[in-house]
Amino acid sequence: MTENDIADFMTGLPGVVAFTAAEGTGAPRAAWGDTFFFYDPDDDPSARQMPFATIVVKDYEGFDTASGLDRPGVFRLNVAVGRAAFGELLGYPPAAHAGRHETVDYRALDRILPHPVYAAQSWVCVLNPGEATAPRVPALLTAAHARAAARHRPRT
Repeated sequence: MTENDIADFMTGLPGVVAFTAAEGTGAPRAAWGDTFFFYDPDDDPSARQMPFATIVVKDYEGFDTASGLDRPGVFRLNVAVGRAAFGELLGYPPAAHAGRHETVDYRALDRILPHPVYAAQSWVCVLNPGEATAPRVPALLTAAHARAAARHRPRT
């Protein structure tokens, strides 16, 4: 799956808004090129608090470099899956990740991994989804979308 395949899938889900950070969007320079997926059925930018999935295309120096996104053509899909799904996918709860952090190869391509920074918040990631993970990625994204929709509270 390419970044465009993922973005096309995501924007085909009801109420999803994709935001790609770029110069002139008000996003910090460090985020330029990254794409954030929000559940926002009202298309209200002020209501977009937390994305439920992201595509990150580069390392964030001093913060998030474990995936080695500085390698040519490498991107990372990040998905907020929730505690139960995290446990099912990885075999342990998000709260236990700190004790396992050093054992994970965050540079591995085409594998469902705990997010290198946000695993404790029930985020998983896949670097360059391919043959091994592409069949599962749409289901992960659809479930994350459903969770975001269930939590959505329209502004009044």
